[in-house]
Amino acid sequence: MNIFENPSTQPFQQPAPDNATGNSGTPVPTADGRPWLAAYVKMHHERKTRDMLNAMGIENVLPVQEEVRRWSDRLKKMERILIPMMIFVRVNAAEQRQVIQLPAVIRYLVLRGEHRPAIIPDYQMNHFRFLLDHAENTVTIEQELLVPGISVRVVKGPLQGLEGILLTVEGNSRIAVRIEQLGYATVDMHMGMVEINS
Repeated sequence: MNIFENPSTQPFQQPAPDNATGNSGTPVPTADGRPWLAAYVKMHHERKTRDMLNAMGIENVLPVQEEVRRWSDRLKKMERILIPMMIFVRVNAAEQRQVIQLPAVIRYLVLRGEHRPAIIPDYQMNHFRFLLDHAENTVTIEQELLVPGISVRVVKGPLQGLEGILLTVEGNSRIAVRIEQLGYATVDMHMGMVEINS
């Protein structure tokens, strides 16, 4: 049995990604030995899994964005999950095994044809988290970029300091942040707020 799959669940087929561990199941060393991994969870169990991981003291990111929805008699703030059935965890070897034993966790994102979890580079997770925390417009996840872009750095506004790829689609400009093996997180960005990286 693959140690990166929960024995109590049946994994579903989905595109797989990049290396993260050695054949022994031990994560490839990072600066502190705790790489970012992506885990698939059961449908509608994202928030419950986040709460369980928090209680266990395991660093995690559930990509959500607050939005206001109008009900018949009031406005209500709600969390919109950006990547359904997925949560990111930053774990060492022991924590990696603890996470996969949670009832709602199905498996880790792995490289196609391999049995090793894919590592999400720290700098990509840092950019992604910064985008989620500070974006004022709706963040969307794209599997691939439909048009070529240029490398830029945001120099004004709440996303100042963020680096990404500036795209122009149908006259609208957006900045995209790469997430290894998953695609890009994008948000509207005025061209006057960025400068081209040299």
